[in-house]
Amino acid sequence: MMTLELGILDSIQRLRGPVMDRAMVFITRLGDTGAVWLLLALVLLLIPKTRRYGAVMAVSLALEVLCCNVLLKPLAARVRPCDANTGIALLVPRPTDYSFPSGHTGASFAAVGALLRCKSRLWLPALALACLIAFSRLYLYVHYPSDVLDGILLGLAAGFAGERAVNLAQRRIGARVGNGQGK
Repeated sequence: MMTLELGILDSIQRLRGPVMDRAMVFITRLGDTGAVWLLLALVLLLIPKTRRYGAVMAVSLALEVLCCNVLLKPLAARVRPCDANTGIALLVPRPTDYSFPSGHTGASFAAVGALLRCKSRLWLPALALACLIAFSRLYLYVHYPSDVLDGILLGLAAGFAGERAVNLAQRRIGARVGNGQGK
């Protein structure tokens, strides 16, 4: 399986050139530490009409980082493709954590899943950016295709779970306020 995945990554390397290199580095940096998604969640939280979307996104991102970085990466302990094939010159600093699953992809698709579950029209542009971020991880040779695919699945699951968690919290808070306990 690893040979097939390295073959896919090597095929993607044929796209490399100065413009694509700069674009992929820029796109992947948007996903560093989930920055673009955290910023979007913050903006949504500040606008009363979209506050629920921001809450769902924030919870989804927290769930994704716990599952991905705290649980799965140390458990799987998968070496990165750049360590398996050291002949590829990296365009970004070598990540210091494990490869599986892709945290950039997971966070991106947690945001997409949250926006989709909230029925926000922002889910479609978020999906476009999430796909670009996911592809950048392959282009930059820091994740295997299965890392990215599983990051997509994990992220979507976190997005859906985040929406359910916020719904549950809203019902519990509403029940307390309705009984006079939330005053």
